[in-house]
Amino acid sequence: MQDSNNSNITQPINNSNNVTNGPTIIQTDVGAKDGQDKCPKCGSTDIAINTNSGKLRCNFCRHEFEPQKVVGMATDINQLQGQVIGSGAQDIVADTKDIVTFKCSSCGAEVVVDTASSTQARCHWCRNTLSVNQQIPNGSIPDVVLPFSISKDVAKTEIEKFVGKRKFFAHPKFRQEFTTENIMGVYLPYMLVDANAHVNLVGNGEHLTRTYYLGSGENRKTYYDADLYHVEREFDLVIQGLTVESSADKLNNSSSSATNNVINAIMPFDLENCVKFNANYLKGYTSEKRDTNIDQLRPLVDKQSKDIAKFAANDTLKNYDRGVAWSNEQLDVKGQQWKAAYLPVWLYSYLQVSGENKVLHYVAVNARTKETMGSVPIHIPKLLGISFLVEILGVLAMLFINFDYNWAFLLAGFIYFFVMFARYRNSNARHKYETETKTNITNLRKIDNFIKTETGLTNSKINGANNTSISGQGLGNQLLNSLVDQNSVASLVRDVTNQKGGE
Repeated sequence: MQDSNNSNITQPINNSNNVTNGPTIIQTDVGAKDGQDKCPKCGSTDIAINTNSGKLRCNFCRHEFEPQKVVGMATDINQLQGQVIGSGAQDIVADTKDIVTFKCSSCGAEVVVDTASSTQARCHWCRNTLSVNQQIPNGSIPDVVLPFSISKDVAKTEIEKFVGKRKFFAHPKFRQEFTTENIMGVYLPYMLVDANAHVNLVGNGEHLTRTYYLGSGENRKTYYDADLYHVEREFDLVIQGLTVESSADKLNNSSSSATNNVINAIMPFDLENCVKFNANYLKGYTSEKRDTNIDQLRPLVDKQSKDIAKFAANDTLKNYDRGVAWSNEQLDVKGQQWKAAYLPVWLYSYLQVSGENKVLHYVAVNARTKETMGSVPIHIPKLLGISFLVEILGVLAMLFINFDYNWAFLLAGFIYFFVMFARYRNSNARHKYETETKTNITNLRKIDNFIKTETGLTNSKINGANNTSISGQGLGNQLLNSLVDQNSVASLVRDVTNQKGGE
């Protein structure tokens, strides 16, 4: 590989405009007088969303009209400088009361809305629809909303298909009680983050030149020869729509009491179709309020942004098939934009009770893409029994099949157990933000300097390879790199103990 320093080098990037000054607040609720859009044809406030067209429809005269887009927020992220925050993403004011009183614009009556549980109400005199579309400073109203486009019937079909493939080892009580009639359409709170950044990565990479074997039988070993390079990548990076949960409960993807990770796993959403928040979109659905601020989410966003930068660089590192060990990873954010959003999810939940332990299982459907993920309660005694039979077959295979590694058949029952457990619980399912977030690289500068040829290596990867590792797993979560992790084993032991005691 040739040193490409001379052919690809660009002028150094000026990072003097990093996000250090106070933020610019964009008021995203401009024009929200009485809470909701009225029908432009007849003036009715009885408005609902047409999930087939994505438009708003008047339930009185049946007129359909286009939703509004948010204005004022940056659209050309390449030019973004400093910190820009939508007014719906501002810090939650802890002492703001949840009970808000509105004066009906039609008849003048006063109507009370409890924003802890709802963001809209009807006037009990004239039935005019009211909402807290005009933002209040407690974080209950987002900047944008992504409307439902998948109907309840379609979501029910997807959930039934998902659970139907997992009924054999499903707990009998779950099979008896399972019904999709009580699935709910929920708007969950998220933060959408755009960033204009400059990235500088420095390290070493290895290119495999030869694989060979020495010895025979049990003494046979694999060796590798490789070329070692000094590698640098410097570029400007645009990140669009990095999506993180802004509910503390849903951020906890390693919770032992709720399978929150399956909700995270149904991302990404088609964020380009977000529209200005309008409470008309909430009719017929429930919603959950944001309870985290930007400063609380920033460490997670910073880690995930760095992961995104590393994976964006991987497209330029394809020659290094033994990996790259970055020793210096620098991401300078020149501009960052935050928007609070409501994103649509169809949700089925089931509370599994085992003794004193309770686990809330979810099956979630992305209400834009139909992406489905879930967790199904397992009947552990049945799974253990079938796994034991598989283990017996493995022992017989070991005795009668002539194979150099026939001892591996001894693992058949264990492998079967954990594969089935993973298929039903899906504890390692997650949103792959590092590759699924939209990015764009410009002004790329590459340096690939040959250092030496290495022979007789025993590792299949370069020592310290980290170009495909991630650190932004949420609040305290770690990436599940293997089939079984400690949390899963601990949960499994508890389930076995509880089920044996309760049956």
